[in-house]
Amino acid sequence: MTNPRRSRDLLTRYLPILAWARSYDRDTATSDLVAAVIVTIMLIPQSLAYALLAGLPAEMGLYASILPLVAYAIFGTSRALAVGPVAVVSLMTAAAIGQLGLTSPAEIALAAVTLAFISGVFLTLLGVLKLGFLANFLSHPVIAGFITASGVLIAASQLKHIFGISAEGHTLLELVLSLAEHIGQTNPITLVIGVGATAFLFWVRKGLKPLLVRAGVGPRLADIFAKAGPVAAVVATTLIAWGFGLDARGVKLVGDIPMGLPPLSAPSFDLSMWSTLLLPAVLISIIGFVESVSVAQTLAAKRRQRIDPDQELIGLGTSNIASAISGGFPVTGGFSRSVVNFDAGAATPAAGAYTAVGIGIATLVLTPLLFFLPKATLAATIIVAVLSLVDFSILKKTWTYSMVDFIAVTATIVLTLLVGVEMGVSAGVLLSIFLHLYKTSKPHVAEVGLVPGTQHFRNVKRHDVETLPGVLTLRVDESLYFVNARFLEDYVLARVSECDNLSHVVLMFPAVNEVDMSALETLEELNRRLGEQKITLHLTEVKGPVMDRLKRSHFLHDLTGRVFLSQYDAWCALKTAAPEGADEKRVAAQ
Repeated sequence: MTNPRRSRDLLTRYLPILAWARSYDRDTATSDLVAAVIVTIMLIPQSLAYALLAGLPAEMGLYASILPLVAYAIFGTSRALAVGPVAVVSLMTAAAIGQLGLTSPAEIALAAVTLAFISGVFLTLLGVLKLGFLANFLSHPVIAGFITASGVLIAASQLKHIFGISAEGHTLLELVLSLAEHIGQTNPITLVIGVGATAFLFWVRKGLKPLLVRAGVGPRLADIFAKAGPVAAVVATTLIAWGFGLDARGVKLVGDIPMGLPPLSAPSFDLSMWSTLLLPAVLISIIGFVESVSVAQTLAAKRRQRIDPDQELIGLGTSNIASAISGGFPVTGGFSRSVVNFDAGAATPAAGAYTAVGIGIATLVLTPLLFFLPKATLAATIIVAVLSLVDFSILKKTWTYSMVDFIAVTATIVLTLLVGVEMGVSAGVLLSIFLHLYKTSKPHVAEVGLVPGTQHFRNVKRHDVETLPGVLTLRVDESLYFVNARFLEDYVLARVSECDNLSHVVLMFPAVNEVDMSALETLEELNRRLGEQKITLHLTEVKGPVMDRLKRSHFLHDLTGRVFLSQYDAWCALKTAAPEGADEKRVAAQ
């Protein structure tokens, strides 16, 4: 017989809307509506700009900002995350579709829809199978390096719209060479619009709010005006282009944007297209999830809320599937719009659904007004947004703290800039895994002794400690598995060969959380070889789960020594067995 409560909990687990909808009231709805209005104003120019960045028709940016928001409101767990097109994912979308060599706008749009669908299915499966931990293979330094390099690439790719020239390329070198080749074709009017819009947006971001506050405007209202800066740039440049007929002077405009709600669409199931897009879709999914869940967790912590990473996978997955069936392209949780949503007071994911309504109204009413919008204005919007993501200080931080992380970050940045986004992030993932394996292949092993007057044991090279004659105590500071098992065996036997009159070897396991089969065989071999030399092997501070596994083997039965609960217990037992007065002092190396 089915337990109703268990069924209800399971339903709430996969439909978080059932949890927050129970307490939804008028005050909450008011907060969500205010936030939705602000985010809608911000999202309209962003959606158009990111569609342009992805090499897609402008209306696809609006389409990708409607149903995905509704899907996330149903399946997502963050109260403030705003889903939609973002810069890095749009760049990766352009790179992925570029591999197909398509020229027809309809085929390019179909490829984008298919990419969103594959990404959505992949993310949803990861969520259902609770495999969100796979995203942990992307370290934070690698993500930071990739986003920094992508920001530079994105800004460089938009310079052609600022100058009003043609330029192609997927790497920084290709873009720079192409820009240099066509720089003589610069359209002066486009350049003025592009530079002017960029300068205005930078000023709005930093200077408008303090100016308004000094003029007596409330901080919250001043912040809203500052966030609406891109809308002001869009309105002003559109009116200028319309009033002066700038399309006749070579200024490239957005042009016709179809009116109406997104049409229902279906992805392609062509196997050759899927085989080409599968790897990019996986990379887009992982990058998007890591960026999204980082933002969601940060915002949730500020309100003492929590999110479920596995359910977030489902929320993002269904959002991408929704984008695919409504003519959009891959989406994820955006940092800037989520922060705006949070600061504007969004209390539940319903704010996203209200935003979707606002974008829907825009597609029904406002699209004809965007015909004269200069592409240079959208390029300026993108440049200002992505340059805030560029942070080369990560190189200095990793250089100072960890050479291994510095190598991973540097390789990610260089390869992303010089080879492309997919190679950059793929290399970053593989290099992170390789460097992790390399680091753990040589675990830190320290000889320890007793700190006088305590029951604590510390490294003999760092502290003044007592040691026992005939006893070698080694603390293993890493889990033992196939990568480092042989290293431990060689290290212990090498240390044993350096000691005279050795009777006992004690291995401290306080940091050992895992002993796999290869490591178990190594311990068995070490026990045998030490036994042949009349040296007893002991273990101390073995964790419960590790001990449980050892009990299922013959190792404990064959162990020549004992397993002590604590290192101090071993010290007392071995000290009793040692000759009278045999304690000695070991002075720390300076």
